[in-house]
Amino acid sequence: MENAKILIVEDDADIVELLTYNLEKEGYLLESAPNGLLGYEKLASFQPDLILLDIMMPEMDGIELCNKIRSQPEYNEILIAFLTARGESFTQVTALDAGGDDFITKPIKPSVLKSRIKALLRRSTRHRQDVDSALTFGELEIDADSFTVSVGQTKLDLTKKEFELLRLLTSRPGKVFKRETILSKVWGNEVVVGDRTIDVHVRKLREKIGSHYIKTLKGVGYKFVF
Repeated sequence: MENAKILIVEDDADIVELLTYNLEKEGYLLESAPNGLLGYEKLASFQPDLILLDIMMPEMDGIELCNKIRSQPEYNEILIAFLTARGESFTQVTALDAGGDDFITKPIKPSVLKSRIKALLRRSTRHRQDVDSALTFGELEIDADSFTVSVGQTKLDLTKKEFELLRLLTSRPGKVFKRETILSKVWGNEVVVGDRTIDVHVRKLREKIGSHYIKTLKGVGYKFVF
């Protein structure tokens, strides 16, 4: 995204310097804050497209800040990528469960950082009116206008809920959709359904489109990867 705004909330000055050096060269507009409290104060004036958010910080940590942001409807479209230590799977799950869109592991590799940020910003709905009606992921093609899905030359027979679930997951590739979000977006206020219903629909989708597209994050939800 051209001239995207990125807010770095990190208390380690060396990491802030590393991030700033590499991201300014990519043309991003940057601001930083040393803790969650000051980071939150910058939201209204800076209006970032993406926040790079450390977890362990003074005053207000990353999880607290993420929860606070996600509780404010006006900030709902801001992307949040947590900066986490390698191998901290529990921390990563907690970060995503708090409403994070992704995580970038430390030590940070500039090439990986730039790639992940570009992928994240492609998901942003802040500067587009709606989601594309047609999406292509390799051989997988999804057309919302005609309500069809195909793999290569083969058209697939999907139920309405299977299509809506696939459409939701592919609307933001790489984002982990929590189970409660899936239930709300796909089933809404219809007959009460449980986690088992989601699992069954995911299993059927995997059988039809291929098992490698939809990944499970245990205890949290599902994401579409390509």
